[in-house]
Amino acid sequence: MNLKIKRLDHHGIVSGVIEDLKIVSLLDQYLPQDDKQEITPGEAVKGMIMNGLGFANRPLSLSPQFFT
Repeated sequence: MNLKIKRLDHHGIVSGVIEDLKIVSLLDQYLPQDDKQEITPGEAVKGMIMNGLGFANRPLSLSPQFFT
């Protein structure tokens, strides 16, 4: 029997808590939306939280997908 163990650290837990608490949809209800946006404000906040915790190795401002 082969077992593979992956270490998620705290990122999987934080992402799961954000999803369970429906923080993205809650923020989207109260923050203004624009037709030019490719992601919602709630998704942007979730990305900033995950980026701040070190999920990505580069600042969100350097991610070309964020500004396109």
